[in-house]
Amino acid sequence: MPDEEAIRKQIMELEAEKKEREDSLPAHSVRPQQIVEIEELESAIAEKKKELEQLKMEG
Repeated sequence: MPDEEAIRKQIMELEAEKKEREDSLPAHSVRPQQIVEIEELESAIAEKKKELEQLKMEG
């Protein structure tokens, strides 16, 4: 099981990727796939945060 620091690093990387994708969205004509990718990143971030909280509660 990853340690707390590794999970925090993963969260930061996912958040950076999400921001990069959001920043690259065009003002008009956003493709549905672009939204799906951002939503998948949001889900991954939420899962990692949940994993981090569980780790804190166990330790």
